[in-house]
Amino acid sequence: MNPILSEFFQGTCFNAYDYFGAHATIRNRQQGVVFRVYAPNAFVVELIGDFNNWTPVQMTPSRSGVFELFWAEAKAGQRYKYRVHAFEQDSYRDRCDPFGRCSELRPNTASIITDGAKYQFSDSGWRAARGNHYNQPINIYEVHAGSWRKHEDSSWLTYRELAESLIPYCKAHFYNYIEFLPLAEHPFDGSWGYQESGYFAVTSRYGTPEDFCYLVDQCHKHGIGVIMDFVPVHFIPDEYALARFDGSTLYEYPDHSGVRLSEWGSCNFDLVKPIVRSFLQSAADFWLTVCHCDGLRFDAIRNVIYLQGDERNGVNPSGTYFLQQCNKGLRARHPHALLIAEDSTNLIKVTAPVQYDGLGFDYKWDLGWMNDTLSYFMLPPEQRPAAHHRLTFSMSYFYDNLHLLPLSHDEVVHGKKALLDKMWGDYDQKFAQCRTLFTYMYTHPGKKLNFMGNELGEFREWDEALQLDWNLLEYPKHIGFEHYLMDLSQFYLENPALHQDEYDMRAFQWLDANDSEHSVYSYFRTAGGQTLLVVLNLSNRKYPNYTLQFDRPTTLRELISSDTSKYGGRDVTNDWVIYSDDHNRAQIVLAPLGSYIFRVTQ
Repeated sequence: MNPILSEFFQGTCFNAYDYFGAHATIRNRQQGVVFRVYAPNAFVVELIGDFNNWTPVQMTPSRSGVFELFWAEAKAGQRYKYRVHAFEQDSYRDRCDPFGRCSELRPNTASIITDGAKYQFSDSGWRAARGNHYNQPINIYEVHAGSWRKHEDSSWLTYRELAESLIPYCKAHFYNYIEFLPLAEHPFDGSWGYQESGYFAVTSRYGTPEDFCYLVDQCHKHGIGVIMDFVPVHFIPDEYALARFDGSTLYEYPDHSGVRLSEWGSCNFDLVKPIVRSFLQSAADFWLTVCHCDGLRFDAIRNVIYLQGDERNGVNPSGTYFLQQCNKGLRARHPHALLIAEDSTNLIKVTAPVQYDGLGFDYKWDLGWMNDTLSYFMLPPEQRPAAHHRLTFSMSYFYDNLHLLPLSHDEVVHGKKALLDKMWGDYDQKFAQCRTLFTYMYTHPGKKLNFMGNELGEFREWDEALQLDWNLLEYPKHIGFEHYLMDLSQFYLENPALHQDEYDMRAFQWLDANDSEHSVYSYFRTAGGQTLLVVLNLSNRKYPNYTLQFDRPTTLRELISSDTSKYGGRDVTNDWVIYSDDHNRAQIVLAPLGSYIFRVTQ
């Protein structure tokens, strides 16, 4: 038996895409394509496509359930499907290839033969230089490729056009990673890519697989890593894809299980089955190996840990086993890849190594931080003293996992309001608070993720059918807000106190976490021979002489003020050197809803 196929059946395979699917090859001195598909319960599988005028030709079955056929006239660019007869000759469904690497644009569903060696990457230097990222700044710009920008006729930008415009934009805004919402093929635009039909097919909405590889290659050329959203929980129930693929529930749970369908109406992957684990592990590896992506963000991990995401069902051992083995295998194959969990559970070993009974992720989205923070910023100032510790609570559990702070697409979609619009207050107060929100985010320990459009100060919720409101940058408040985030991002990248040793408890210290009376927070960040002091005023009052109490003589020099006029503030700043007095106290001025970063010397 082929070694890949043997591993596939054992659930240990990470490169099943090298065996299954459509592959150019030479047989009997003839150049052609070999097609292989796994359909163990099918009665007959036939191949149809452009190369045979869509006339069904039976594929050769094997005892292992694999159907195979070599076709000499087949070539890259031609369409094909598998005609799967589930139980009898006259009953069939036409299926796309589960391992197909390209697909027709929706609503058409045929797979397309690709030339796997067509694109030649030039990023060997980038890949060789990737090292340990724990002490490096990670500033992620989360992007939906179809709605970042559009052409004047509302058509999508291609992958190559994104390379021309998105990369310089990210460079100018000091993002060093781009995370794409899922780019695996999917039929419904409104799913944003989270209900997929082709796990190995880069969506044809924006171009070819080679075009996507070009985009990744160009990102690397300009020092930007690429993270891909990966969906290991569920897949579309449409009859042309994986659902009941060979007449049986091959990839999903059985009907009698009660969990075949997810809360979204999609089909749950049955992670008990070795072939399903091999399929998903191979899909994950495909983006890292074939497409040269730098990391994966695993979606909806709660629904892998618990059936249907419900803790009352108890931990799903097959789900946690899959995550451990998948991450362990990916780590062995890609030592420096970023493996990130979008996880809303309270498990404390999500980012612990597998050998210590962890799930093996590098980072976990801190959704608790996100929820507590946004709920606080929605409150009117008079209610904030009672909720003061919503902003301090995150540090009580921060070191339980390695956390990443997300302000993602999930927070600005239909019915949730845009980020700026979530803020309490009038027009000016919303901007002032949102600037302070980002000060808090970029100075809080943990890697960063910001969804596209947040930097523009959008008031409109994100809509996948519309491009961002770029016209907002004609207005001073929005221009100032964008500049503040640019300067804050640059400051984050360039100051080691904000990213080195951030998962070491000694790198963060509260100066005062308990001043609920004034709604003021102050804390130190220390690393790389540098100490910074951050002060946040979350009241709507100005404090002309706010007192800070230190434990030793201290000198402060203001580096960033969110209230500077160029950012849309009123220039309530501390533009002088501040020395503590004989009692180690120092006085500073605080703008209403303002935030400040100081260099500390002692």
